Amino acid sequence: MSGQALMMKPIDNVAVVLAPLKAGATVAIGNQGEALSITLKEDIEFGHKFAVKTIQQGEDVRKYGEVIGVASSDIQIGEHVHIHNVEGKRGRGDKIDRKQATHGL
Repeated sequence: MSGQALMMKPIDNVAVVLAPLKAGATVAIGNQGEALSITLKEDIEFGHKFAVKTIQQGEDVRKYGEVIGVASSDIQIGEHVHIHNVEGKRGRGDKIDRKQATHGL
Protein backbone atom coordinates (compact mmCIF):
# COMPACT_ATOMS: atom_id res chain seq x y z
CA MET A 1 0.00 0.00 0.00
CA SER A 2 1.40 3.44 -0.86
CA GLY A 3 1.44 6.37 1.56
CA GLN A 4 2.99 4.29 4.36
CA ALA A 5 6.51 5.63 3.98
CA LEU A 6 8.30 8.71 2.74
CA MET A 7 11.44 8.90 0.60
CA MET A 8 12.34 12.39 -0.61
CA LYS A 9 15.31 12.05 -2.97
CA PRO A 10 16.47 9.37 -5.41
CA ILE A 11 19.87 9.30 -3.66
CA ASP A 12 18.23 8.33 -0.34
CA ASN A 13 18.91 4.79 0.83
CA VAL A 14 16.28 4.88 3.58
CA ALA A 15 12.59 5.72 3.85
CA VAL A 16 10.66 6.90 6.91
CA VAL A 17 7.45 5.16 7.97
CA LEU A 18 4.35 7.27 8.50
CA ALA A 19 2.62 4.71 10.73
CA PRO A 20 3.87 1.68 12.69
CA LEU A 21 4.41 -1.28 10.36
CA LYS A 22 4.93 -4.98 11.06
CA ALA A 23 7.61 -7.30 9.73
CA GLY A 24 6.41 -8.90 6.50
CA ALA A 25 4.44 -5.83 5.41
CA THR A 26 5.05 -4.79 1.81
CA VAL A 27 5.47 -1.04 1.40
CA ALA A 28 5.12 0.74 -1.96
CA ILE A 29 7.20 3.89 -2.24
CA GLY A 30 7.10 6.39 -5.08
CA ASN A 31 9.96 8.81 -5.51
CA GLN A 32 10.32 11.15 -8.50
CA GLY A 33 9.15 8.53 -10.99
CA GLU A 34 10.86 5.61 -9.27
CA ALA A 35 8.53 2.99 -7.79
CA LEU A 36 9.81 0.63 -5.11
CA SER A 37 8.13 -2.24 -3.33
CA ILE A 38 9.90 -3.25 -0.13
CA THR A 39 9.02 -6.09 2.24
CA LEU A 40 9.98 -5.20 5.79
CA LYS A 41 12.20 -7.65 7.66
CA GLU A 42 11.43 -6.12 11.08
CA ASP A 43 8.71 -4.14 12.83
CA ILE A 44 9.25 -0.42 12.22
CA GLU A 45 7.84 2.22 14.58
CA PHE A 46 6.32 5.52 13.42
CA GLY A 47 9.02 7.96 12.31
CA HIS A 48 11.73 5.30 12.11
CA LYS A 49 13.63 4.33 8.96
CA PHE A 50 14.15 1.22 6.89
CA ALA A 51 16.62 0.51 4.10
CA VAL A 52 15.36 0.82 0.54
CA LYS A 53 18.77 -0.15 -0.88
CA THR A 54 21.51 -2.36 0.52
CA ILE A 55 23.82 -0.25 2.68
CA GLN A 56 27.31 -1.59 3.26
CA GLN A 57 29.22 -1.10 6.52
CA GLY A 58 31.03 2.27 6.30
CA GLU A 59 28.63 3.64 3.67
CA ASP A 60 26.78 6.91 4.23
CA VAL A 61 23.13 6.66 5.25
CA ARG A 62 21.05 9.24 3.35
CA LYS A 63 17.63 10.57 4.35
CA TYR A 64 15.88 13.52 2.65
CA GLY A 65 18.96 13.89 0.43
CA GLU A 66 21.29 14.45 3.40
CA VAL A 67 23.90 12.24 5.05
CA ILE A 68 22.60 11.42 8.54
CA GLY A 69 25.29 8.94 9.55
CA VAL A 70 27.37 5.98 8.49
CA ALA A 71 26.38 2.31 8.60
CA SER A 72 28.13 0.54 11.48
CA SER A 73 27.20 -2.83 9.94
CA ASP A 74 25.76 -4.09 6.66
CA ILE A 75 22.06 -3.24 6.35
CA GLN A 76 19.80 -5.21 4.02
CA ILE A 77 16.77 -3.91 2.14
CA GLY A 78 13.75 -3.85 4.47
CA GLU A 79 15.78 -3.77 7.70
CA HIS A 80 15.24 -1.22 10.46
CA VAL A 81 17.82 1.60 10.29
CA HIS A 82 18.47 3.16 13.69
CA ILE A 83 21.14 3.60 16.36
CA HIS A 84 21.93 -0.13 16.46
CA ASN A 85 23.35 -0.02 12.90
CA VAL A 86 24.07 3.68 12.21
CA GLU A 87 26.68 5.91 13.78
CA GLY A 88 26.20 9.68 13.64
CA LYS A 89 28.81 11.88 11.97
CA ARG A 90 27.58 15.37 12.84
CA GLY A 91 29.41 17.18 15.59
CA ARG A 92 31.96 14.37 15.83
CA GLY A 93 35.41 15.98 15.81
CA ASP A 94 36.93 12.52 15.87
CA LYS A 95 35.23 11.76 12.52
CA ILE A 96 36.64 14.79 10.67
CA ASP A 97 39.40 14.15 8.17
CA ARG A 98 41.88 16.70 9.57
CA LYS A 99 43.93 16.79 6.36
CA GLN A 100 40.88 17.69 4.26
CA ALA A 101 39.59 20.21 6.84
CA THR A 102 42.99 21.95 7.03
CA HIS A 103 43.61 22.04 3.27
CA GLY A 104 40.03 22.64 2.16
CA LEU A 105 39.98 19.46 0.11
